[in-house]
Amino acid sequence: MGRIKLTMPSGFSFETRIPVRITDLNYGGHVGNDTILSIIHEARMQFLLQAGYTELNFAGAGLIMSDVAIEFKQELFYGDEVIARVMATEIGRVGFDLYYQLLKTVSGETKVIANARTGMVCYDYTNKKVTGIPTEAKEKIAAI
Repeated sequence: MGRIKLTMPSGFSFETRIPVRITDLNYGGHVGNDTILSIIHEARMQFLLQAGYTELNFAGAGLIMSDVAIEFKQELFYGDEVIARVMATEIGRVGFDLYYQLLKTVSGETKVIANARTGMVCYDYTNKKVTGIPTEAKEKIAAI
């Protein structure tokens, strides 16, 4: 069976830190795959806030996730701090990709926890249909 293999972009300019909470742990005693997706969501929200947006107000449009790919590399545990890097690429007429690199530092060494990509599409929640990316938002996320 083939595995997902993401080709990560270089030049991440946005970075945030997210602590692992006790409620993030699963029955295996580490962060579960569902929580990795939640950490990615938090990183996305902080990335959007950097540009002055939210998922529900992206320069007048909304955002909806069309797909996600995650490569799990290392475990996370309570007390770890995730360094989350985010970058927008493939900005098109109605959507764009966000790449995420989740890292942690252990004994002075930085390790990749997970690599991920989400496909984001502009969405009109009122009319329940895909809409174009506002020019202002396109320019701002490309600049981060």
